[in-house]
Amino acid sequence: MPVLVMKFGGTSVATLDRIRRAAKRVGVEVAKGYDVIVIVSAMAGKTNELVGWVGETSPLYDAREYDAVVSSGENITAGLMALTLQEMDVPARSWQGWQVPVKTTSAHSSARIEEIPTENITGRFAQGMKVAVVAGFQGVSPEGRITTLGRGGSDTTAVAFAAAFGAERCDIYTDVDGVYTTDPRVESKARKLDRIAFEEMLELASLGAKVLQTRSVELAMRYKVKLRVLSSFEEQSDEAGTLVCGEEEIMESNVVAGIAFSRDEAKMTLVSVADRPGIAASIFGALSDGGVNVDMIVQNIAEEGRTDMTWSCPVDQVKRAKLAMDKASASGVINFSELIADEDVAKVSVVGIGMRSHTGVAAKMFKVLSAEGINIKVITTSEIKISVLIDRKYMELAVQALHDAFELDKVA
Repeated sequence: MPVLVMKFGGTSVATLDRIRRAAKRVGVEVAKGYDVIVIVSAMAGKTNELVGWVGETSPLYDAREYDAVVSSGENITAGLMALTLQEMDVPARSWQGWQVPVKTTSAHSSARIEEIPTENITGRFAQGMKVAVVAGFQGVSPEGRITTLGRGGSDTTAVAFAAAFGAERCDIYTDVDGVYTTDPRVESKARKLDRIAFEEMLELASLGAKVLQTRSVELAMRYKVKLRVLSSFEEQSDEAGTLVCGEEEIMESNVVAGIAFSRDEAKMTLVSVADRPGIAASIFGALSDGGVNVDMIVQNIAEEGRTDMTWSCPVDQVKRAKLAMDKASASGVINFSELIADEDVAKVSVVGIGMRSHTGVAAKMFKVLSAEGINIKVITTSEIKISVLIDRKYMELAVQALHDAFELDKVA
């Protein structure tokens, strides 16, 4: 039988009524003749609650125990979904990551999927099971410990299963009806995109758009998985949602596809470090070892053999960054005069594959921000994106002004 992967996010399974509603959607696909793999997230708010308990218990926690705690939310949803389907006379059972098994690396709280053997689930399909309800976001390490894939990891689980099983498509059900030019809660004129290129979606996801996790888009692009983003709360049609696809499948698009933002950023500056070969490797190697996710990096002009190094990271990783730099300094790996942390910044980015063939996007972006009196602290660019760090209080104003300037409410 053809295989379909359906993933339901936290808001889609937030209550028993919503789980029943999601189960009915699954039942419709089973009736069409599909064997269905359902990937579920934890019920809305549950993961945040579990993460909060871990942080309250141990601020510098053991990541292995963190995974053991926070992965439990998906287990609950998987069991409830399987029970709901059974009540509908649909042959279903739940699967935890280790039962499949979803084999991952040992990088707890940010593990990567290495292999998904298909034999166990395929064997059960052959025996009459119609739906495998798999707990998303989790796997098992080579050491036999539970691992998690990072926030939003259920998206990655879904795409990885679609690739492993050769699924006809992978449908991601969430609380929005597709991918928008920006968050409609920030800009009321945001427009739903019928299609978006893998590269654009990858940039938007990595820059703060919360519709899909970055690694899920990477996997979909690599394995050419047909990926749709749909609403759990609206009636569906063949044209519903947003199709994430190859650039060649998009006939015409705006120069800028969307505006992404990340509210909870921090700008950190290491003041007066030695300007010598290998200093960047020493700094960012120590940050990596300390579990700090660095994004934007700027090195200032050197004077008298000393320089300043600036980077951005999630605001909740500032303590880890300070600890990593203190350790590196104490061990003699680096020396610096001080570490300055600005925890009140936001990142705003414009993204579009059209930027490859059109000039003037950066100039227009900077002119718009200047006209609004918004000072830029850090700038980084790639082939299809421009990102800036600004004061957090101006974030919504910046998003709205850029959305208007690039006329994203209009179809190309």
